[in-house]
Amino acid sequence: MVEVMSLLVENVFLQISFILLIVLGISFVMRILRQPLIIGYIISGVVVGPLFLNLLSSNETITAFSELGIAFLLFIVGMHLSPRVIKEVGKISFITGVGQFIFTALIGYVIGLMFGLSSVTSLYVSIALTFSSTIIVMKLLSDKEDLEKLYGKIAIGFLLVQDFIAIIVIMIVSSFSNGELIMSSLSFSFLKGILLIGLLIPIGYFVLPRLDYFFDRSQEFLFIFALAWGLGLSALFFYAGLSIEIGALIAGILLSMSPYNYEISSKLKPLRDFFIISFFILLGSQMIFNDVSRFILPIIVFSLFVIIGNPIILLVLMGVFGYDKKNSFLVGLSVAQISEFSWILILLGVRVGHLEPEILSLVTVIGMITIASSSYLITHGDRIYNHVAGYIPFFKRKIIHEKFVRNNYEYFLLGENRIGFSIMKAFGDLRKPYVVVDYNPERVKKLQAMGIPCLYGDVSDIEFLDDINIDKAKVVVSTIPDSDVNMILLRKMRKNKRGVVIVTARQISDAFDFYKAGADYVIMPHFLGGSYIAKVIEKFGNDKNRYIGEKKKHIRELRERLGEGHEHPHVNRHGK
Repeated sequence: MVEVMSLLVENVFLQISFILLIVLGISFVMRILRQPLIIGYIISGVVVGPLFLNLLSSNETITAFSELGIAFLLFIVGMHLSPRVIKEVGKISFITGVGQFIFTALIGYVIGLMFGLSSVTSLYVSIALTFSSTIIVMKLLSDKEDLEKLYGKIAIGFLLVQDFIAIIVIMIVSSFSNGELIMSSLSFSFLKGILLIGLLIPIGYFVLPRLDYFFDRSQEFLFIFALAWGLGLSALFFYAGLSIEIGALIAGILLSMSPYNYEISSKLKPLRDFFIISFFILLGSQMIFNDVSRFILPIIVFSLFVIIGNPIILLVLMGVFGYDKKNSFLVGLSVAQISEFSWILILLGVRVGHLEPEILSLVTVIGMITIASSSYLITHGDRIYNHVAGYIPFFKRKIIHEKFVRNNYEYFLLGENRIGFSIMKAFGDLRKPYVVVDYNPERVKKLQAMGIPCLYGDVSDIEFLDDINIDKAKVVVSTIPDSDVNMILLRKMRKNKRGVVIVTARQISDAFDFYKAGADYVIMPHFLGGSYIAKVIEKFGNDKNRYIGEKKKHIRELRERLGEGHEHPHVNRHGK
């Protein structure tokens, strides 16, 4: 046995193979128990780390794999952050990111003093509690396919603001050990970042579109280009003294305007999923659990503050700025854990002599508890909200509801998106009193500016549906593919025997469930294109002139949709 372990430590290939077998076994158990696989990855890291098998005594390879996983993850996330998205959620992301940092730090500092920690230790711990794990949250949101939802976009922006603050704090602490002038260092790094971005933006606008010819002819070339572009810019930013993460994110944002961004994203996801496992293994292997017995009560209180207090802070901040309680609640759940930056900050504090070593154990246990808890909360956020929505009294938009009820609309469109755009035009052509309901405040403002009857609201909120008298409507069309939301809607419409209810489904099994629940028709977006073109062929046959007329009509519609910011929907390798 000793010889086998020695061979594993010496041979990198055998080491990685054995570690993956351990990951597979623990993940299999997690799958049986219906737990998030991230927990299994972190537990695997604890098992192969110094506490048990100690297989990572030389972990350069795992560290390199971890950095590749982080780069791929942020590169893909960047491709979801087009300038339009940044403009849409940038303001609220900045406000919540800075606001949450301030309030969490202040409250955490007071809690630390109450437990007898010194003022310096309390300051370090309170700041460590403010940072949430960008990598964990983005991985979970990606698995849920929620990156494109409003709360997902806000969460991404919010986390990036947090990371920027974390980098500044870590640079300040690092300056104590190497004697740097922190303001000059920060200014120089900031100027280098601005200069690099300024040089890259023209390439993104003028050079990348000219490569379409090569991308169209070779998918292999597209794949190689994506790898070189993402990792190349990551390396460039790192060489300039900035972080790999910033470089990967910028590389993704510059490609977000390309028509190939979704194709590139789908090709890179298998690589991301493989290499990001290394990050969680490395994270688990660095867990330290020594000298925690005297910190049991502070660990419990600090963990509860992160798991419950941080989401409440976000819920209040977003509610103040007009966001509905469901999106506010879901964004809040994304901050219910601490970050890898938290460990880095505390470790630096120990190295410069500001903290005792046992404080690292305290923060490590808090991290393990909060990461495990938040994985469940984020994964099952929609179901949790349905149970607690009635107990969240914040910021109900009664004024809008009352104004809306007096108008007596007959036709309802729930969700003005790619599908809803055409339906909205059809409602207008029918000259029936109709209204659009959407949960994106920016979209609502734009529609209202265009003179389109529009209401901001969350259709999964039963009280909201009661307020708008949706059960008295003649026609209700939901373009929201969420099965829970559509089931709530169908139950509300059961009493209305004459009302027509049309809902949207991604899966055939969901369509059968909706029909059984009383839907009059179910939209299946993946099948719409084929059905439509089949009818066009039946109608036009081989009459080329008729196709030319249809083409001109289609081009006009596509240009109109382009002006509305519509993009091709994301389809992953499973067809979801």
